[in-house]
Parts: sequence; structure tokens; C-alpha cells
Amino acid sequence: MQSPLTESTFYILLSLFPGPRHGYAIMKDVQALSENQVSLSTGTLYGAIKRLLDLEWIVRLDESAADLAFDGRLDGRGQKVYQLTEHGRRILNAEVARLDDLVHKARLRGAEELQ
Repeated sequence: MQSPLTESTFYILLSLFPGPRHGYAIMKDVQALSENQVSLSTGTLYGAIKRLLDLEWIVRLDESAADLAFDGRLDGRGQKVYQLTEHGRRILNAEVARLDDLVHKARLRGAEELQ
């Protein structure tokens, strides 16, 4: 069984779910997705990216693949672009299912009354 993802890892994978992004776009998207609850510093983001690359949950696209993925929308500063792998997609889907199960169990116990 997969261990629960950290909040920042969950949001990084979720940010990459629709398609490739460069680091700054991931950072801004995580902040938006979390409604400003998670704000990643550059060091935290790139430390997480390195770990996700090592785990093969994401890949770094080479420049030609990145140009194709973004239809030439990169600004030409040599930005590193990352993409979710199929393995990373399975990990994210498993985490969403795990969270759904937790919420379902809490609702069965009437936890919504605690709000």
C-alpha cells in the first residue's frame, strides 16, 4: 500500500495532471489549487521535483519536446519543463481514491455534524 502523499507532493502532481509545466507555473498553480494554503519556496519546489524525478513519478522534457508540448509558448529562457509519468498518474489516482475513502468513512460516522 502506498503511503499518504505530503500535501505539497499531492499538489505538485495535481498541477501536472492536465499537462506539462515549468517550475514557476507549478509553484503558482499549487498556490491557486490550494487557495493560498500551500506556498512553495523555490528550494522546497525543486527539492520535491528532484525527489519526484528520482521516483520516476515525473520526467523532465527535453527542449524540443517542451516546445511541442507548449506550442512555442515558453519564453525562451531555457525553462525546465516537467510532465507526469503514467506511474505518477497512478500514484495520484491512488491518493485521490484513498482520500475519497477517508471522507466516505467520516461521513458514515456523521462527521459532517462536527463542522
